[in-house]
Amino acid sequence: MTEPKIGLALGSGGARGFAHLGVLKILEEEGIPVHMIAGSSMGALVGSFYAAGLDIKMLYQIAAAFKRNYYLDLTIPKMGFIAGEKVKGLIRAFTKGYNIEDLKIPLAVVATDLSKGEKVIFTKGPVAEAVRASIAIPGIFVPEIIGGRVLVDGGVADRVPVSVARDMGADLVLSVDVSVVKRQAAITSIFDVILQSLDIMQEELVRHRAAASDLMMRPQVEKFSSRAFTNIQEIIASGEAEARRHLPAIHELIDKWKESHDEK
Repeated sequence: MTEPKIGLALGSGGARGFAHLGVLKILEEEGIPVHMIAGSSMGALVGSFYAAGLDIKMLYQIAAAFKRNYYLDLTIPKMGFIAGEKVKGLIRAFTKGYNIEDLKIPLAVVATDLSKGEKVIFTKGPVAEAVRASIAIPGIFVPEIIGGRVLVDGGVADRVPVSVARDMGADLVLSVDVSVVKRQAAITSIFDVILQSLDIMQEELVRHRAAASDLMMRPQVEKFSSRAFTNIQEIIASGEAEARRHLPAIHELIDKWKESHDEK
């Protein structure tokens, strides 16, 4: 019986992106394979760790221990407050210094070329550099320069990279959006201003991504801050709950795909 290739499109969302771990855990427990991953920003970070072969238990432990000082290396603001070398070292360590093409699961990392205003997709080269570019929230992180291009957060160009997963060869694309606009949010710092603005700008675009994917999951993470690495267990649990809720629909998608292709 022919099996569909399942692609996962993991979206941006700062700390809320830990919900991606919950989704991955439930898919794994249910025996639903992930054949390829496309990720923007935090989706690229989580996706790269998983694609490098770190098991779910280890990823949960990393998430539980994650603190802001793991990535904070403040610099004199010119193009961003955070230099980003510290987090790049962290990514390199957890992805074992791999190149993207050497990962256990095919991965595409989405970033944004700030000069050209276009989406950049990495499917080869050092994981750490590509993911560091993908998480470079403009105005907060200093952009990553790769091949002479000034690169920032993938979520600016493509918050939930559904089409990227499709182009990788996925027959079915399951997408996860964790970057909802927090209503009545307390705006008290420049970080709040930047992150809330990005969420608002992307909100309308993501509606089209939902239509393009075969199934979109939206973990209930509205009440959590995208920049405060607290409540991580609850954020992960929201990903688990959302994936569980969609299991019947996912199995139905897979069964229908098999039926239609076995008839041919």
